[in-house]
Amino acid sequence: MKSITTPEQFNDIISSDNEVIVKFTAGWCPDCTRMDMFIDPIIEEYNQYTWYEVNRDELPEIAEKYDVMGIPSLLIYQDSEKKAHLHSANAKSPEQVTEFLQSQKG
Repeated sequence: MKSITTPEQFNDIISSDNEVIVKFTAGWCPDCTRMDMFIDPIIEEYNQYTWYEVNRDELPEIAEKYDVMGIPSLLIYQDSEKKAHLHSANAKSPEQVTEFLQSQKG
């Protein structure tokens, strides 16, 4: 998963014609560490997305703009628009993440 480190980079990435997933995380977050332990096979299965990661503590203005109140959160963007948001309370297990991604299929 590629890291996004600047607001400009973030804006460039989410303006893609293709759907991208941005995982909001932080170094101190135990649930983020837990997600890291199960996310790789999910990324492989849902490879129609390009996956990115943002440390919300490094880009708090981005987290605030897109209503990321809890972490980890997965947000799907396309054409600079937030299409879906998996809030942290519902992102605690591989099953929850997979159900969210499955529900996004058109």
